[in-house]
Amino acid sequence: MKLTAKVKLQPTKQQFVILLDTLKTANAACNDISRQAWERKTFKQFDIHHVVYRDIRSRYILSAQMTIRAIAKVADAYKLDKKVQRVFASTGGFAYDNRILSWKVNKQAVSIWTIEGRQTIPFLAGKRQIDLLKSQRGESDLVLIDGVFYLFAACDVDEPEPDDIQEYLGVDLGVANIATTSDGKQFAGSKVNSVRKRRRRQRRRLQKKGTKSARRRAKKLSGKEKRFANDINHQISKQLVEIAKRTGRGITLEDLKDIRKRIRARRNKRSWSFHDLGQKILYKARLAGVPVVFVDPAYTSQMCSVCGYIAKHNRTSQSSFKCRQCGHASNADVNAAVNISRLGCLSTTHTSQRSLLGTSPLAHLHCTKRSAVLMSAVGS
Repeated sequence: MKLTAKVKLQPTKQQFVILLDTLKTANAACNDISRQAWERKTFKQFDIHHVVYRDIRSRYILSAQMTIRAIAKVADAYKLDKKVQRVFASTGGFAYDNRILSWKVNKQAVSIWTIEGRQTIPFLAGKRQIDLLKSQRGESDLVLIDGVFYLFAACDVDEPEPDDIQEYLGVDLGVANIATTSDGKQFAGSKVNSVRKRRRRQRRRLQKKGTKSARRRAKKLSGKEKRFANDINHQISKQLVEIAKRTGRGITLEDLKDIRKRIRARRNKRSWSFHDLGQKILYKARLAGVPVVFVDPAYTSQMCSVCGYIAKHNRTSQSSFKCRQCGHASNADVNAAVNISRLGCLSTTHTSQRSLLGTSPLAHLHCTKRSAVLMSAVGS
């Protein structure tokens, strides 16, 4: 599995200036390469190399490998489309390979090529990042963020074989509760939403004030909510994987495609990063050997987890569920999570019914057919 280790470089003042000049020079070379590639309508790396290599290397005084990496950056940028000429920011990130950057993990330092020659620069990293760097493979991106240099290193981590399991922990995603499991554990969104409301009010107040100090304060706070959401998603995903691993189960998640369109809530309540949460659960589960299944959540919030009766009015409120047929009452999110859990079991034990997975055009079966299939799985 490919993971990224992020480390913070600790250059001296002189080394900082050298790194900054190197980054600006490399990106200036990329812009020159891009211009020539655009004028000649030549976009493949091999073809660009033969056209610009000697000129770029001599003009910008780059090493052979730095010139090759600059050509590769331009060629990769044109792979997306060739409709407009690509322009690169002067301090945009730049990819280093093992010929121009070497890791000294035990000493927590890197040897990196610059326009002033090789520089040995120490870095800060936690235990997890150090462990990841022991399996570092491929490129490392030099990035300048808010006046601080970081290296993002690609690491190739071995995955354990997935556990042989029979049951799945269902996870329902929502607004009132970010995540709810089929065991009844809820990760409430009330604290999260209150923090986000406070941040929103603070931004509005600073924008309305409009003074220089207010703008400076707003800039300092930028990205704080994103970091907060990232931390919460890490906490939730870690706990979900630990629960599944401890109880010998896999994890069933909703197919997250178009979830913001499906949630009937105001825009400011639909902006939680569900996709990010799903990705964090997925990679943590893979590292722990816990299987993950994605299923189509259609009708799971309307169907009774006891008798299988489906009706829109079964869900009496945002948090309450009461079946109109058998009278079963439950928390609405827990009821949906139980149904999602059963879909996970169905996708692995009933291969003939795998069309219920969200990628299949048969996922949107008539609700009565879906109910019958799920309840037959309960009885099996």
